[in-house]
Amino acid sequence: MSCCCPDRESGSQRLSNCGILNHTLLPNQRTMTREVIQTNQAPAPVGPYNQAIRADGPLIFVAGQIPLDPVSGAIVGTDDVGKQTQQAIVNLAAILQAAGATLQDVVKTTVFLIDINDFGAMNAVYAQYFAEASAPARACVEVSRLPKDVRVEIDCIAVAAPSFTPIQQSVV
Repeated sequence: MSCCCPDRESGSQRLSNCGILNHTLLPNQRTMTREVIQTNQAPAPVGPYNQAIRADGPLIFVAGQIPLDPVSGAIVGTDDVGKQTQQAIVNLAAILQAAGATLQDVVKTTVFLIDINDFGAMNAVYAQYFAEASAPARACVEVSRLPKDVRVEIDCIAVAAPSFTPIQQSVV
């Protein structure tokens, strides 16, 4: 089985054995749509990134959220990983809402902790937002440091329901 191999003469890529048949992508041809998601209900980015990107309609990639108050920019719950987890999830929820989604649409989270011993406290708060039976897939990673020296950061991927456009019916 061959893979996606570029055509040497044209520089195009034939997608025959990669799940898409009889389609050719030309160099620099974009096939994915991207929409930047921004809200003032969550902290503004502190670097060259966006709060979230909606890709190809239903996919929403939310940047890592730390426990910052969106109005004051202050860290919420200094040295309290439970309060920090709660604020990080509140920030995720605000960004998802701006993208037309909710926490129930989340399919994957990544939790970054500066001390894996904080896992229990983080998990207790996390479970208040994500019921075990329907919780998203999750990875939890201990890291040496996080921005602004917070104790937790959480990012997520969500799949939003497709937007509903009512069909206009004419009366004859």
